[in-house]
Amino acid sequence: MKLQRNLWIGLLVGLILTLEVISLSFLGQAAQKELRLATTTSTENSGLLDVLLPPFEKKYGARVKVMAVGTGAAIRTAEDGNADVILVHAPSLEDEFISQGYGTKRYPVMHNDFVIVGPAEDAAKIKGEKDVLSALKKIASSKAGFVSRGDKSGTHIKEMSLWEMAEVKPEESWYIESGSGMASTLRIANEKSTYTLSDRATYLYHQKELDLAILCERDKRLLNSYGLIPVSPERYPWVKYELAMKLVKYIAGKEGQEIIGQYGVAEFGEPLFIPNAQEDQ
Repeated sequence: MKLQRNLWIGLLVGLILTLEVISLSFLGQAAQKELRLATTTSTENSGLLDVLLPPFEKKYGARVKVMAVGTGAAIRTAEDGNADVILVHAPSLEDEFISQGYGTKRYPVMHNDFVIVGPAEDAAKIKGEKDVLSALKKIASSKAGFVSRGDKSGTHIKEMSLWEMAEVKPEESWYIESGSGMASTLRIANEKSTYTLSDRATYLYHQKELDLAILCERDKRLLNSYGLIPVSPERYPWVKYELAMKLVKYIAGKEGQEIIGQYGVAEFGEPLFIPNAQEDQ
């Protein structure tokens, strides 16, 4: 009886250990199939990722974990080794990220543009202005109010470069920093009936909930270019570089570029992003 009991105990222990090994194996496989994408709030707020990522996830049996923050924060996340790939829109920061060995290469995938939006009463009288620097000077001289993201995002970096080119130093009396994402910043500008700089995609996506109109647009200095950068496997051996490159090839390939090019057309009459991946990618 004792021998029989010990035999059953041994079999039970063996079964438990086998199940644990199988469980750990499945967990390991699941972890291997999770890709960490650090990107911008403007990209996520536009709704694009909700239609762009599912086909990739289905094709490769992977899950893309999206970490949506400002471009500066997305890059810092990758520099800490906590992302496998980044999708951002601040070329100067991206070049520095690559030159310092954190990223392998920048793959351009799409662009749109920035716009200055504001209330219908347009106290600064910038409606129809084609020169963004002139528009900013009018906002500053009228002290009509401006809400900045103030979060080191790609949008914030673009905004600060425009103020510098316009030779205007924003003042606290009419200048507010939201310290938040694009959608939240638009809502604050809406509540305060004042101006802000937004990427066109996020503005159009949230337009129905806002009493803000596009007042200045189409200046070539308002170009907004997005790039994918895989994190360096030499610097961080644990990153999923192969899966990151599959994402790059998918988004820069025919399927991804068609999804980008069609996104927004049915609802807004124009694409929210223009696909611009290079042919040799």
